[in-house]
Formats: sequence, structure tokens, C-alpha cells
Amino acid sequence: MAQIRTLNESVAVAPQIVPADVPVIKQAGFVAIVNNRPDGEEPGQPSGDSIREAAEAAGLAYTAIPVTPAGIGHAELDAMVQALTAADGPVLAYCRSGTRSCNLWALAAARAGRNPTLLIAQAEAAGYDLSALRPTLESLSAAQ
Repeated sequence: MAQIRTLNESVAVAPQIVPADVPVIKQAGFVAIVNNRPDGEEPGQPSGDSIREAAEAAGLAYTAIPVTPAGIGHAELDAMVQALTAADGPVLAYCRSGTRSCNLWALAAARAGRNPTLLIAQAEAAGYDLSALRPTLESLSAAQ
């Protein structure tokens, strides 16, 4: 099982998961999975469809929001806000290492008006450095 890193009471991130991890994810109390990894990024990675099928079989919501090398844009932010808002409980987001998922969560949370300093501290406690994103987080948060 990939290492799950808790960001707050509603969101955690992880490196690549496999279908066999889904029952453990459900048992840990998550109600939804967000896939931030594009299919075919790396040989041997499980397809998003295989994770989706396992999630749905376990009764978990599944959303694919692939973050490519082009980066995170408004469409990805909107989709992440929607996925987090729609979930009726904790969400696990994953990508290759968990970093893109953490970044997308923080940007989406700032866009929803959350405090950038708090977001940076929560990410840091989970092992992620968002200091380079501070100006963008502040800009998104101030726009609310």
C-alpha cells in the first residue's frame, strides 16, 4: 500500500495506488478517490479505469483530474473543488509521488478562500514544500 499522507481532516494524498489498495483505502475511512495522474505516464502504472472500477466496486466515488506536464489550470482547479465539495467524507488524491495532488489540493483550497499560511503548514506537516506556490496561493485566496 502506498504511504498515505494526511493534509487535513478532509484530504490526504498518496503516491500511485493499485486496485488492490482500494479496500484498504475504504477501510481507512475514505469515501472518494481523486486520480491526478494521466494514463501512460510511466510503463507499468495501473490504468485509471482499473482504479475507477475498484473504487466503484468498493462503493467509493472516483474522479479523474489528470495533471500533465502542462500544469494546473482553471479546469483542474474547478474539477478538484467540485470533487472535494461533492465528497461526503475524507478524500484520497493520488499521483506518481503525491506532490501534484498536494499542489492541486492547496491551489483549489486557496481558490475557495482558505488561508495560504495554513495550507502551506498543513502540506509541510505531510512532507510537502509549497513555499514556491505561496504567491499563487495568496493571489487565489485574495480573489475570494
